[in-house]
Amino acid sequence: MPKFNANLTMLFNEVEFLDRFEKAANNGFSAVEYLFPYDWPVDQLVEVLGTYGLKQVLHNLPAGDWAAGERGIACLPGREQEFQDGVGKAVEYAKALTCPRLNCLVGLTPENESDEAIQQTLINNLRFAADALEKEQIKLLVEPLNDKNFPGFHLVGSLQTIDLLDQIGHANMQLQYDIYHMQRMEGELINSITTLVDRIGHIQLADNPGRHEPGSGEINFENVFKAIDESGYSGWIGCEYIPAGDTEAGLGWLKKY
Repeated sequence: MPKFNANLTMLFNEVEFLDRFEKAANNGFSAVEYLFPYDWPVDQLVEVLGTYGLKQVLHNLPAGDWAAGERGIACLPGREQEFQDGVGKAVEYAKALTCPRLNCLVGLTPENESDEAIQQTLINNLRFAADALEKEQIKLLVEPLNDKNFPGFHLVGSLQTIDLLDQIGHANMQLQYDIYHMQRMEGELINSITTLVDRIGHIQLADNPGRHEPGSGEINFENVFKAIDESGYSGWIGCEYIPAGDTEAGLGWLKKY
């Protein structure tokens, strides 16, 4: 049976962020993820996780100026020191939060840079991150997005990302597979997940269109979840969707699981 965790960046946004932990616990979740922890003192996050008996299963590396539209800096030549500093900060948080995996959003493809410079920067940065995380027994994930919601994002397919991981050849790197993004980019979710299951370190979900809860769109989640179970995947599935209405009112899909 799948293990679902709540993405607190997306869910329970009817209340302030630190109040979402209680909401998650009260609605049956035993684990959480969210995009970034860095706006809160790490001790405060440790306390709220402990108060509600929640596990932290994922957060992202720092991704540049998010408010200004940046979606990661790993592929940006000239930002290497900033990337390395961000890895250090992410590890500091992850160790305190006992978070076993960190995700890297690689960023938008920069203009006025050669393909070779971009690729080498990305490879060097990911290898640095994989090495640093391995020393702390933290897994590095790399996530492709879709270029409909995120025009210009540098990684937009599961196989493109696997090719990148193969080029780097580091044992401490896995694919973060987001069902919503991959439905928009390539479809054939069941075939893709079952083929790549040994390379997948974390799964996230949302339905399409709209990026809302399962059952709101075109994806047959009952079949997808069955295939995930049968594939042998035993990790978490993050509920990274935008509730169509009130979060709690939209959790009916979860009851059977």
